[in-house]
Amino acid sequence: ESNTEEGVMDPEILIVASLTGAFGSSFLYGYNLSVVNAPAVKFYNETWERRYGFSVDESTLTLLWSITVSIFAIGGLVGAIIVTPIVKFFGRKCTLLLNNVFAVTAALLMSLSLLVGSFEMLILGRIIMGVDAGISLSALPMYLSEISPKEIRGSLGQVTAIFICVGVFTGQVLGLPEIFGQESRWPYLFGAIIVPSLIQVVILPFLPESPRYLLLEKHNTSKSRQASCANVNYTTMREAKEVLAESRVQRNTKLVSILQLLRTRAVRWQVITVVVTMGCYQLCGLNAVSVLLQAMASPGIQMPLFVFQGLVIERLGRRPLLIGGFGLMVVFFAVLTVSLTLQVTLWSLRIFTLSFACFKHQMLDTGLPQHSYISGIPFVLTGEFFQQSQRPAAFMIAGTVNWLSNFAVGLLFPFIQGGLQTYCFLVFAAICFAGAAYLFFVLPETKNKTFHEISQAFAKRNKVSLEMQEMNHYPGERKSSAEQESTFTSSVNNGETKKGIV
Repeated sequence: ESNTEEGVMDPEILIVASLTGAFGSSFLYGYNLSVVNAPAVKFYNETWERRYGFSVDESTLTLLWSITVSIFAIGGLVGAIIVTPIVKFFGRKCTLLLNNVFAVTAALLMSLSLLVGSFEMLILGRIIMGVDAGISLSALPMYLSEISPKEIRGSLGQVTAIFICVGVFTGQVLGLPEIFGQESRWPYLFGAIIVPSLIQVVILPFLPESPRYLLLEKHNTSKSRQASCANVNYTTMREAKEVLAESRVQRNTKLVSILQLLRTRAVRWQVITVVVTMGCYQLCGLNAVSVLLQAMASPGIQMPLFVFQGLVIERLGRRPLLIGGFGLMVVFFAVLTVSLTLQVTLWSLRIFTLSFACFKHQMLDTGLPQHSYISGIPFVLTGEFFQQSQRPAAFMIAGTVNWLSNFAVGLLFPFIQGGLQTYCFLVFAAICFAGAAYLFFVLPETKNKTFHEISQAFAKRNKVSLEMQEMNHYPGERKSSAEQESTFTSSVNNGETKKGIV
């Protein structure tokens, strides 16, 4: 029997889909985090002098460059807000494809800014590139979570983090003075953004759309069955029955809005958990010490660790990695605060502190927030907590919190540092402690569980009965579609979706 007939997932299709999606999405996010450090500051001064006849003062130059760097987060926030209607109308795969329009437009603006002599083009390109990142960091995890079986859903979610790290590393390598890190060559760094976008545009159309999206939102049973046979998202009879039960009601169920999601009692704690996790994702403070850590923890070292972490997540689960990581962060910030406060002159303790910082930076990539290397667990949780009709709104909330927190830390940390001096990292220690405590008492383990099982795990905390929780999960099940059930069930009984893990 072939893999399709057995219902065993074709690993080649799943691997190509995840790698292609990540290469044109999360890779570009990481790349643009590091490539912005290119020596383009002199370009600002020269452009200003050519326009106005005098050199720009230092404070104005610093302000212009700060805007260029930070405006990326504003664009990301815009992308996170508009992603819900886009994935609703175009689907997950088509959203990733259309998102390349933003990437190519931004690449052209930034790479041609030197030739035209306009730093405004560089700033505008950074905004548009941020929109691309905001859309991709929501659409990509959504796509990967829906095409992957639950047995490897967490591992596949780490693809996002791996390619962000690869993007950062690529940007650092291409930014070396021997390559493109020169004043006359830095536009090529931004022009290179077109390459991953074109590769994704060429390959992604031949890969399947999310079967859950086709069945539950487009109500297209035949295309959903074709997509499921290609990558076999429905890997067990139990999972197939869950999707079938969901499909019977989606014909009469519209995607919920953010306000409706916030008002839904049965998912109240899921929403709170996503907000807390994503908030701590950026507010834990590693972006505040990223300069110190990046000097010691090269992305080239982190890439094999990400691969290892992708294997560990399905053995240990999401819960211990998140809680343990936040707990270790508290210890890390305590050691760092003591060292900075006492100003110890012993080189042995200084080396220990720096080494510990590097070690923590590597360990926390399994499930904690950081400035440059986003790990996949918070996005995996967002995809696992909610049913199909709620997922786009949930990712919009998660993305909004993520980008706002990112912007807030970059804006407020200088003031925190100026006010608290060496004790500034205790603020982040308190955030990490609060995050670990919350997750310890609230977060259930989601490893190898279906969406419905995860929903039931929150039923008691949401103060709803299992029956009410199930009605929320399938709110109109009594309005079934016999034709859709018959067609899909026949494909299940024919052995197309009976088994399946890689």
